[in-house]
Amino acid sequence: MDEVEYLKDSYKKEFETKVKKVKDKFVVLENTIFYPNSGGQPHDEGKIIRDSDEFKVVYVGKFDGEISHEVDKEGLKEGDEVKLVLDWERRYKLMRSHTAAHLVSAIFHNEAGAKITGNQLNLDKTRIDFSLDEFDKEKIIEYIEKCNEYIEKDLKVTDSYMSREEVEKNPDLVKLAKGLPEGIKELRMLEIEGLDKQPDGGTHVKSLKEIGKIVFVKADNKGAKNRRVYFSLEDANNNC
Repeated sequence: MDEVEYLKDSYKKEFETKVKKVKDKFVVLENTIFYPNSGGQPHDEGKIIRDSDEFKVVYVGKFDGEISHEVDKEGLKEGDEVKLVLDWERRYKLMRSHTAAHLVSAIFHNEAGAKITGNQLNLDKTRIDFSLDEFDKEKIIEYIEKCNEYIEKDLKVTDSYMSREEVEKNPDLVKLAKGLPEGIKELRMLEIEGLDKQPDGGTHVKSLKEIGKIVFVKADNKGAKNRRVYFSLEDANNNC
């Protein structure tokens, strides 16, 4: 597939496609709205529907360049016309968390030159590991509050594509300490209007206000310049 549907439109909750390949409970589709587990963002869940038969999607991963959907039972066949339905509540929480992670990493980078050494999104909280010279909890809390100030500005979030050569010419575009992934010649860039631009292959909201409020949970000093920061999200109705 040239460009998967979840990147064309992260808000698409349902989609019709065909089964391309099947092996037991593992299904490859011609296109998909299901995000595979990668880059610290957990896989999507939902269901694949063929006529009146439903197959629950329990895991999605990318193997040998193909996105594989693990379902809860066998029965789908190559060529089947199917309808995909996302668990939208799960996906939208992860979209908000992923955009929040980009905002947090941008502020930490701009304020302290921090690079990301690890990250993991979860439904209850998100973890980001930063390379920071000093462990200063008060500063970390200050950076989180600055993120919330930017959320109030409701900056737009957009994506575009750049060649690897273009990205490498501007080191500030790369927030990962390990650098760019190998073998990718064209990179999808996620941009927060006027604040940040960095390579990314995940799903995101369209504007910062959708994040809600970023709530500092805790920070750990992991040694050797490694500082681990946890945050959660609070929506407009104050529901975490």
